Parts: sequence; structure tokens; C-alpha cells
Amino acid sequence: MKYKSLLLTAVFSFTLTPLVMAESAEDLFYQGVNAYKQGNYTQAAKLSEQACNGGYAQGCGALGVLYDNGQGVKQNYAQAAKLYEQACNSGVAQGCGALGVLYHNGQGVKQNYAQATKLYEQACHGGYAKGCYNLGVLYDNGQGKRQNKSTAKEYYGKACNLGYQQGCDAYKKLNIKGY
Repeated sequence: MKYKSLLLTAVFSFTLTPLVMAESAEDLFYQGVNAYKQGNYTQAAKLSEQACNGGYAQGCGALGVLYDNGQGVKQNYAQAAKLYEQACNSGVAQGCGALGVLYHNGQGVKQNYAQATKLYEQACHGGYAKGCYNLGVLYDNGQGKRQNKSTAKEYYGKACNLGYQQGCDAYKKLNIKGY
């Protein structure tokens, strides 16, 4: 009886060990970030993909960056767009901003300033400074929107307030010109 109890305990603990030790998708994402910072892009891609497949939207966005830049995977703007869209639809503001850049530049998707504007707005309202800056650029240049320097200045100011230096520089430039 004692032997049977020990055997059941051993079998039970071995079968539970993988469940207890399984890493969360969020943990995988942060491991991917660390791999990226260390220049191990192949490992970053693997971990980001696991995080994304595990339901962690930031993992999808991170994997999108790798496809966008061709780091650890073959560069593929269309795949980056799909991953950014998945992140954006899950509320990741950076994913919206990055997808907006692809629409702005026509990379992996058909160039569409109206769609870029919509995505930059989502990113900006989500607190992503580069989204605010890029929205300012569209208004500043009259791309997809009627050129409006005052509105551009407003978005540059938001980017600046969120800590994005290029937003501050653009804001100052328009301010000097009297907008």
C-alpha cells in the first residue's frame, strides 16, 4: 500500500509538472523582448509567435515588427500587416500605429491615406505618441485630409506631451510659423 501511494504521488506530480511550469503567453512575450534586445531575432520571432498564438496581442504586434523589419524571419509586409491588425483589433495602440504606417506607405497593403488616418487616430487616442505624430504629418502634408496646419500642430503637441521628441520639434516649427 505504501509503495502504491508513492507511485501515485510520483505519477501525479510528473503529470502536473508541465501544467505548473507552462509559461503564460505574456511571459513568452517578455522573453521575446529580451531575446530581441540581445539581438537574437530568430528566438524573438519564435517566442513572439508563441505569445501571439497564446492570445497575447502584444506578441502579435512584436512578431509584426519582426516581419516588417525582416529580423529573424523573411521580411513580409503583408504578414506584418495581418499581425498588426490582430494586435490593433485587440486594443494594442502600437499595432494600430504600425498598421497605419503600412497603409501610409503602401507596404503589404494598398496605399490608403484614409485608412492610415483612421489607424493613426486609434493609436493616438490609445496613447501612442508616434500615432499622434504621424496623424500630424498627414494633416501637415494634406495627405488623405485637407491640409490643416493648426490640426497638425495639435497632433504634434499631443505627440510631444506623450514624450515624442519629433512631435515637439514639429510643434515648435509650426508655432514659429504662426500656426
